[in-house]
Amino acid sequence: MIIVMSVNASTREISAVIARIKELGYQAHLSQGQERAIIGVIGDDRRIPDPDLFSLMNGVEKIMKVSHPYKLASREFHPNDSLVPLNGSMVGGKKVVVIAGPCSVENRTQILETAQAVKEAGATALRGGAFKPRTSPYAFQGMGEEGLELLAEAREATGLPIVTEVMEPGLVPLVAKYADVLQIGARNMQNYALLHAVGESQHTALLKRGMMSTMEELLMAAEYILSHGNERVLLCERGIRTFETYTRNTFDINAIPVLKQRTHLPVIADPSHATGKREYVAAAARAAVAAGADGLIIEVHNHPENALSDGAQSLTPEQFGKLVHDLRRLAEAVDRCM
Repeated sequence: MIIVMSVNASTREISAVIARIKELGYQAHLSQGQERAIIGVIGDDRRIPDPDLFSLMNGVEKIMKVSHPYKLASREFHPNDSLVPLNGSMVGGKKVVVIAGPCSVENRTQILETAQAVKEAGATALRGGAFKPRTSPYAFQGMGEEGLELLAEAREATGLPIVTEVMEPGLVPLVAKYADVLQIGARNMQNYALLHAVGESQHTALLKRGMMSTMEELLMAAEYILSHGNERVLLCERGIRTFETYTRNTFDINAIPVLKQRTHLPVIADPSHATGKREYVAAAARAAVAAGADGLIIEVHNHPENALSDGAQSLTPEQFGKLVHDLRRLAEAVDRCM
């Protein structure tokens, strides 16, 4: 349920409505726009005996039912775009941010060289995995806390904030100690214990769409994080699994404008995992920016041929530099900047 306050509603009238919501056992979410305030009722509002009781309160203009199962992630609750701070930029604003780096932290030289290269090319943040969920138990699983320490050293050397994956609830405090953004990978999108833990941490979260998940399921997963009052959530479209075998996944470019219409949360695109092949990454990245993505997360490795994971989809620093140059021109064409 959404309670729309009148244009001239006073602070006292808004506070009275919020107090009444809490008296009934619900939470209230206040979205203060330029002209009017919107108050969302969080919880199963079907149990409210008479929703019209709010319409009789001073300052209330109208009552609206929420048409989606997700509430806090919905534009109905939060009409204006959310802006999430990252390295002096606001994700969700006019600037298209670029998060870049290797799939995995492998050694000190590799992460420091790559971090410096993406910094010089114009990256906004550094990505790198310290804990890696792999299909095979025999594949490289990451360096763990040692990898986190190397990421922190790379941040100290370049000034780039760190985006890295957290795989289980118990690791949230450890990873949050080093990382600026906690990434929830596609395989963990519906790991509800992890979503709760990341929400409680109040750390910025980058939530990737599951490989076989609908957009509504992605938004419901975001709702878990938002329900803890953690509003710094970035959504990520990284391709979904279909019958196609010429690419690693099928890049759902449709998801970008659809999500931008339905949610206020910023939308990041991952052309590296979407295609799985470096020769297609640039084209998919350009398409994502043209479709309205607020940012990109791109895999870059100083020596992709030697990468311990995802080398085939990783750009070289030179390829990444050219891509950023091309994206700057494209961003201007769609009234964005980089």
